[in-house]
This record gives sequence, structure tokens and C-alpha cells, in this order.
Amino acid sequence: MSSPCDPEYAPAGDVGAALLLIDSRLTAVRDGRTQADPVQQKLVGQFAASLGPEGVDGVLDGVCTLIFMFMQWLRMAYEDHDEDVIAGVVPSLVATMRRMPKSVRPEVIPTMAGLVVAAGTGLSPSLWRRQYGDWSDEELTALEATAFLLAEHINRVTDDHAFATRMIADALSRSEEGLG
Repeated sequence: MSSPCDPEYAPAGDVGAALLLIDSRLTAVRDGRTQADPVQQKLVGQFAASLGPEGVDGVLDGVCTLIFMFMQWLRMAYEDHDEDVIAGVVPSLVATMRRMPKSVRPEVIPTMAGLVVAAGTGLSPSLWRRQYGDWSDEELTALEATAFLLAEHINRVTDDHAFATRMIADALSRSEEGLG
């Protein structure tokens, strides 16, 4: 039975821009830069302003697409070990977010957990979230943190600090080749 949250109905969004955003965060943390960089924040703000509302929505959909792709990869990896991806990912994601109160407000953690569960069960995170109205400002930072934490989880599982980014970049390359 088809669901209105089926990924086939979801916009992919600007996956490239979303990947650049997440990869820059991964690189910064890997390089030991965990404090907010005011210059980088200003550049990201200017970039977002230049996109306009539709462009920002495209990046949001792109981040949701990343979350979906990360969870699909993790689901296959966990299933290869006869484990459940939801049980393996969601508790640690929630625990980590709870330790990030400056970046992730406690009231948005259940939404991010639901988003990850939706993706892990094959639903589109963006369509699942859309049924609850517009994104709140607090959710935007939490959404970025969710994608970051899932990418970092994949990188730890593979023992390769760039695996998640490379996996998505490869998928984007293959999809562009198929279109050309």
C-alpha cells in the first residue's frame, strides 16, 4: 500500500548544497573546530539569503534527502548483521542531541527522532515532517545536527572519516550520468 509520505512523491531538493553544508561541519569537527565560526556563519547566512525562500526550501528538502539516504545505507548495514536500524541509531542520536542543549532544543528532539524513524522505515522525512506544518527555527539547527550525526555514525561504522560524504557524492555523480 502506498503512503503519501512515499519517497517517490518527495522532492529531492538541493542535495548538493545540503551535502556541502554537512561536509563542512564534518570537516570542522574533525579539525577540532567545534565552536561556531562567525565568518562561516555569516557566509552561510549570506548564501541562504541569496537563495530566497524557494532555494532555502530546496536545501531543507536536500538535507531530508541526505537523512533518507543515510538511513537507507544504515538500514542495510544493520540488516547485514541481523540488527534493527531504529534500535541501533535512534537511542544514540537522541542521547547525543540531549548533550547539545545550545544547538538542539529539547522540545525538537522528538521531531528529529520521528524524522529518523520515518526515514528508517522507508518514508520521506520531508513529506513526513510536512504534515505538521512549517519548520520552526529551532528545528532547522536540529535538522542539520541530525544529518551531521547520521553521517558521523556512518563514518564511524566504516572507519572512514569521509565515507558518508563520498557515498552521496558518488550517488549524485551516477544520477547526473544517467540524465546525460
